[in-house]
Amino acid sequence: MAAVTAPKQDRSRATRQRLLEAAVSCLAEHGWAGSTVAVVAERAGVSRGAAQHHFPTREDLFTAAVEYVAEERSQALRTLPSRDRHEAVAALVDLFTGPLFRAALHLWVAASGEDQLRARVTELEARVGRESHRMAVEVLGADESRPGVRETVQGLLDMARGLGLATLLTDDRARRERVVAQWALLLDEALA
Repeated sequence: MAAVTAPKQDRSRATRQRLLEAAVSCLAEHGWAGSTVAVVAERAGVSRGAAQHHFPTREDLFTAAVEYVAEERSQALRTLPSRDRHEAVAALVDLFTGPLFRAALHLWVAASGEDQLRARVTELEARVGRESHRMAVEVLGADESRPGVRETVQGLLDMARGLGLATLLTDDRARRERVVAQWALLLDEALA
């Protein structure tokens, strides 16, 4: 009987993953107002009923999607080989300039006006924020027991978020690369 249920479980996991990835893409491209469960289900190639089986509410779907992709990005950063400070800063900034950040931003804006969503997104953002900070400390090889290091790492993340916001409207890659290079130099001094 286990051989019969394994493929069904695999299909269920695959459906869930397709829904999560489709939800992030829809949210990044269409914003909260244009991202319904039906739109996500269609993009994922599943029925609306299948989507609601996995995620009973729209809020469940989109908060799970942002959390899922945030964890995927964290895992990818943790598996990167040791590199120099500039590469580490660039990798951290990249977290805030792609579709995940765009999707999360749409979710945050929607949560600011919807009480039911706000509580869930606030909790999600706190978890993702803590994980981003922990991951930055690890990738940078920072020693937070030293005075000012925690604030320096948080400043990097805040700066990266600002660059991510600027990227929403224009491709500001050249400026972003100069800022990343300067931050890498500053971090070399601050974390040495």
